Amino acid sequence: MGRDAVRTFRIALAQTNPTVGDLEGNTSRIIEYIDRARNAGADLVAFPELAIPGYPPEDLLFKPQFIQDNIGKLRQVAAASNDIAVVVGFADANSYVYNAAAVLYGGEVVGRYHKIYLPNYGVFDEERYFQAGTECPVFTIAGTPVGVNICEDIWFAVGPTVVQRAAGAEVIVNISASPFHAGKRGTRERMLSVRAADNELFVAYVNMVGGQDELVFDGGSMIHDPLGEEVARGRQFEEDLVVADLEVGAVFRSRVRDSRPISERPGNLDDVGKAVLVDVSDAPAGSRRALRAAARPQALDGAAEVYEALVLGTRDYVRKTGFEQVYVALSGGIDSSVVATVAADALGPENVVGVAMPSRYSSEGSVLDARGLAEALGLTLWEIPIEGPFSAYLEALEPRFRDSEPGIAEENLQSRTRGMLVMALANKFGGIVLTTGNKSEMAVGYATIYGDMAGGYAVIKDVPKTLVYELAEYRNSLGESPVIPESVLTKPPSAELRPDQKDEDSLPAYDVLDPILKAYVEDDLSFDEIVGMGFEQSVVEHVVTLVDRSEYKRRQAPPGIKITPRSFGRDRRMPITNRYRPF
Repeated sequence: MGRDAVRTFRIALAQTNPTVGDLEGNTSRIIEYIDRARNAGADLVAFPELAIPGYPPEDLLFKPQFIQDNIGKLRQVAAASNDIAVVVGFADANSYVYNAAAVLYGGEVVGRYHKIYLPNYGVFDEERYFQAGTECPVFTIAGTPVGVNICEDIWFAVGPTVVQRAAGAEVIVNISASPFHAGKRGTRERMLSVRAADNELFVAYVNMVGGQDELVFDGGSMIHDPLGEEVARGRQFEEDLVVADLEVGAVFRSRVRDSRPISERPGNLDDVGKAVLVDVSDAPAGSRRALRAAARPQALDGAAEVYEALVLGTRDYVRKTGFEQVYVALSGGIDSSVVATVAADALGPENVVGVAMPSRYSSEGSVLDARGLAEALGLTLWEIPIEGPFSAYLEALEPRFRDSEPGIAEENLQSRTRGMLVMALANKFGGIVLTTGNKSEMAVGYATIYGDMAGGYAVIKDVPKTLVYELAEYRNSLGESPVIPESVLTKPPSAELRPDQKDEDSLPAYDVLDPILKAYVEDDLSFDEIVGMGFEQSVVEHVVTLVDRSEYKRRQAPPGIKITPRSFGRDRRMPITNRYRPF
């Protein structure tokens, strides 16, 4: 067959949902998808970054036995690679540990690629564990030159992809574990399109899917052609197998007319890594039935993608940690309503128990709203008034509180009473408590430590208050009738810990607060820059002071799902003891 003839390369991208440390389960899932790809006639099937051990394995990588066990599972996967090439992520080791991709064929490990660019920012900490690779191999698979690299490697314009293209690669397979945050999908797509067009080749990107502690991986695997056009896409937030025929003959015909990438100075490419050529398998003889057009599911944006991320993150955290049932303190407010709704969608309403704990300050409307939500979702609602234990606490403290005016301590005592009760229920009947605080509250400390912060997982911990309302409206738009009562969306937010209390008694309005928090927490703008955005100086000073003084609370909060580009904890790491003030 001449180089200019029509040549197709059938590729499968298996975006799987591994669990960190579940080597047996992850391996079984990989082998299952190898069989599916083989039955689809694929020449190659690719799996996500570190698909065998799960991502991120963190300090499990310091355990030599864990490394060796994951390598043992690689050999088991290799044994399943008859008549199909497999690219799978694992942790490799010789004198060092590497974030690696293995290329398997005919029951053997025929090659390895070691990740060259190790991210060490935000949620990433790979330089703590891995050594960088030095080679950029190109594997001839089914007669097609294929470059393999890993996640961060493809984000560099002059990186392994350019080296592999210069060595003849016509297809790049990038295996990835790229965590979700709102808006990241568009950035990722644009980068992959540019990388494909600049190097005149196909870029096949396979991304992990699933929740792992505070991270959610959104899948959305995709393939771009040499013009940068998207030719296939995987579903978001669920496992998928994307199979597509790539007309790789077009790559050669295009390159005959355009040698731009070859003009990169050889010294630049040598600085990235050494090209290595590996023959794996010849082009298959005969013909095969062409595939129908590859699937391109509708991409999610805005509140829709955030909501699906919350559902997936909640489901996987609860299930992967071995729990079945969750408990949510239902106040009748917007935050607890959204958390309960996410939990019901993630786990099924039969596995969600709402606990309404009215106090002497709770409005009748709030109790009715909690009941209405529970009825609409079909979840169990237990009502446990807190007047008895709250009064008992006040009585016990009366000798010490006697000569002081009621204030924050008495207000927080109600929240702590509720925290104690809902934790007792989970302890008694089994399950985990989902807390209901949002990012705006966590930022300024408008949450009670050992009270409403008590629990095992914080579903909306990284969701600003204004976005919470958008999520509620989005979810209500999905069914024939809304599940979150309209009154929940329209009444002023209140902790209801004293008569006629409103959040705005203590905080700026949320449509003012949230932009200030984004500027200070996520964008790291200076005090003067934030004031220059049009906010009152006194308001900015108040908000910044609250954020800085609340770090000790956030350190004691349960883990929660990362939604924004810069979440508290994994992304933003500030000292608790800190006297710096920006004004």
